[in-house]
Amino acid sequence: MKFTAALALPLLAAAAPASEPTSNPNFGVMAVRSASPIHYLQMNAVGQKFYLGGKTASYCPDQVTHCPPGNQTIFTPGGSSLDVNVPGGQQVYVDPKGALSFTQAHSANIPAGSAIGPFVYSPDEPWAHYSFNGWGASGFMACPTEDSRWQVFAAIQNATVPKGDVEECLGFSALALPYDGDVPAWQYI
Repeated sequence: MKFTAALALPLLAAAAPASEPTSNPNFGVMAVRSASPIHYLQMNAVGQKFYLGGKTASYCPDQVTHCPPGNQTIFTPGGSSLDVNVPGGQQVYVDPKGALSFTQAHSANIPAGSAIGPFVYSPDEPWAHYSFNGWGASGFMACPTEDSRWQVFAAIQNATVPKGDVEECLGFSALALPYDGDVPAWQYI
């Protein structure tokens, strides 16, 4: 009997239908807000925060062979972490000031008072969207910084923004663009 069952399992697996493509893939984010300076800017991981404009900041140790390019920011399905090779991964959260943030490599430390979600990936047609729905937020907003970038925050009125005035921030639609390539970064910094 054990012999028959052992032979049947591989046959059953081979006969099973192919899995459907995931409706919740890895993805990058592009901001959409017509007639604004943030329209079509990519979301980039930099300094444990996220920005529209500028470039992604990543790192790969010298002893790692075949380092990923690290030049684009990609989220894992659902958007609660980043697509990286570093052991332990890098989790996404909203810090107590409202800034969209990510954990340092090799650490699960998230500041007290932060929110680890809910992050929502909506596979709408024709474009999927990514948002944060905690703390009564209606998604994300981008706030100007002193260095001509736009820092990403939860869209909440009591956020502590770079220039001090939430009224300068722009709400935006975060389009989630599917990514099916290799892991894009060893770790984000």
